Amino acid sequence: MILSIVFLVLFCFIFIQSWIFLLIMLTTMTLSCLLIMNQNFSYSLNMMSSNNTMSNLMLFLTVYLILLVVLATKSYSSMKYNCMLIMLLGFLIFTFTTSNIFYFYIFFEASLIPTLALIVGWGYQPERLQAGVYMMIYTVLASLPLLAMISILYSLTNTSDFYLLKDIYNTWSSISVVFIYLAFLVKLPIYSGHLWLPKAHVEAPLAGSMILAGVLLKLGGYGLVMMNMSFCLGGNHHLVTSVIISISMWGSLLASMMCMRQVDVKSFVAYSSVSHMSLVILGTIYQQSWSLSSAVVTMFAHAFSSSALFCLAYYTYEKISSRSLLYIKGFLSLFPMLSIMWFLFTCINMAAPPTLNLLGEMMIIPVLSEISMGMLGVMGVCIFLSAVYNMMLYLNVNHGKPSEYVLGANQLSSNQLLVLVMHLVPLLFILKTN
Repeated sequence: MILSIVFLVLFCFIFIQSWIFLLIMLTTMTLSCLLIMNQNFSYSLNMMSSNNTMSNLMLFLTVYLILLVVLATKSYSSMKYNCMLIMLLGFLIFTFTTSNIFYFYIFFEASLIPTLALIVGWGYQPERLQAGVYMMIYTVLASLPLLAMISILYSLTNTSDFYLLKDIYNTWSSISVVFIYLAFLVKLPIYSGHLWLPKAHVEAPLAGSMILAGVLLKLGGYGLVMMNMSFCLGGNHHLVTSVIISISMWGSLLASMMCMRQVDVKSFVAYSSVSHMSLVILGTIYQQSWSLSSAVVTMFAHAFSSSALFCLAYYTYEKISSRSLLYIKGFLSLFPMLSIMWFLFTCINMAAPPTLNLLGEMMIIPVLSEISMGMLGVMGVCIFLSAVYNMMLYLNVNHGKPSEYVLGANQLSSNQLLVLVMHLVPLLFILKTN
């Protein structure tokens, strides 16, 4: 199944220029992946790869969003650009299917290379070099302790298989748990390790922002899930998990406040991502079936809502050549279809019913009430602030006197509308949540 998906995507990239074929392929791939995911949580294993529900979900997310990137960025497609996307797709697929912890680390880090190339090669401003350096320093330095722990673990057990390690070695010190978690927490990112994300998003092209928000941030959540499933890290380390949960929840609150201070639309959406990913950290660290389900739902829903918001930011930039909320005004009267899409996706981002985002937030509430009523209060404030900053974003862009800096009155093209609608379709899985 995986090899067939890879072959179809490569064939589509290299030989097919028709977006109609892309749409047909996207639909076929979606239906096939849904058949795979329509099962209870399970996994199968061989010597090199694993097949579990989480991996299938992440594979679906990866291939679907890569195809949306192809649709959204046809205007500046080239052989080098397509090669970067193919390389990134290959690294991500191997990351989500390998059962070897060394290979997982290698492909986990290798996915940064094409992402850096997209930011530096196709970014808009000279500051893209600084953004690339920030991203590499934060993510690579945070993952070096993980490499050290993997090496030590291999020297002790003589195996690097995820599922064999669980039975062979389950004695971990608190500092070891911190080292293992750190690489994934910065990737998500947790507040205080997040500074690379707004810079990377602001300087990245549309493809970079879509892939970064939709898939690469989810690598951190996937890594936390796999490490906890394989090693049961947090079970005997309540102090470590309590500190991480506290930082993530208070970080979500601070990120929401920072979000309301942003002027750049892409930076606005980036801080919104930091706030939402804190719930994923909580769900994966707490290690209960209910919290894990909430984390997976939140990751899936956020992937499409944030990717769509970056698409909208880019389409808005095309109309006015600026991402500043000081200049973007009155789009409701000028571009009604674009305004409708802004309304839909800001509502989805604020977890308005009946969306998957709301389901993810509601599922985390019983977990928070079990941890602490104070945490539940912080969560309530975060939900309120999420509604506030999403309403601010929509009102700033679409209401008020139309901006005099608008370059033209061209409405959304059929290709752009298709990309936004295809972001919306997976979020309708709320109708099939069983």
